[in-house]
Amino acid sequence: MSGAFSWINMRFLLDGLWVTIQVSVVSIIFSMILGGIAGTVRYSGIPVLSKVVGLIVDIIRNLPLLLIIFFTYFALPQIGIKLNIFWAAVAALTIFESAMLSEIFRAGLNAVPSGQTEAGMSSGLTYVQTLTLIIMPQAFKSMLPAILSQLISLIKDTSLAVIISLPELMHNAKIIYGQNTNYVIPMFIAMTAMYFVVCYVLSLLSNVLESSKYNY
Repeated sequence: MSGAFSWINMRFLLDGLWVTIQVSVVSIIFSMILGGIAGTVRYSGIPVLSKVVGLIVDIIRNLPLLLIIFFTYFALPQIGIKLNIFWAAVAALTIFESAMLSEIFRAGLNAVPSGQTEAGMSSGLTYVQTLTLIIMPQAFKSMLPAILSQLISLIKDTSLAVIISLPELMHNAKIIYGQNTNYVIPMFIAMTAMYFVVCYVLSLLSNVLESSKYNY
């Protein structure tokens, strides 16, 4: 069993963890942008557009992530959009997480007292200026813990991309114990430790931000 934890195997697992982190970081960046736009549109109540965006968000939030992964990797090429494994995983996670984050953004914006908007506009600012200069900064501080929690979920969700052979942590572990079935338990122990360390650090950061939010 000690051979399961050889440097070669551990390095292979760490390579998979690095892919997991890369996919997670790229996905969360795109998700923050798209989710922020969708959440702001819904918060602003733009006629027709907010309802359309809301419908799309509700549909995506009620679909299994695995289905979206299959769609980006197997269905998109049928309409001429070909993505490699990495970008197919990023696209699927971005679509799914954008819908989740849009609700976080909308809730954060709604949590800011309406008087802030009125005060901003009465001082001569436009609605957009009020939103970006006054409402957003206040809302974002309260949203950070929830955003980090969603990032933790995203990191764990990357394991679903094993279905399209993304060389992430779960995929690499399967390769190792596929060569020697005696390594199944050691690999699960190693994966558990790696996922735990990454997610626990983010959980601690989320708790710190949650606590600091009430100190202002």
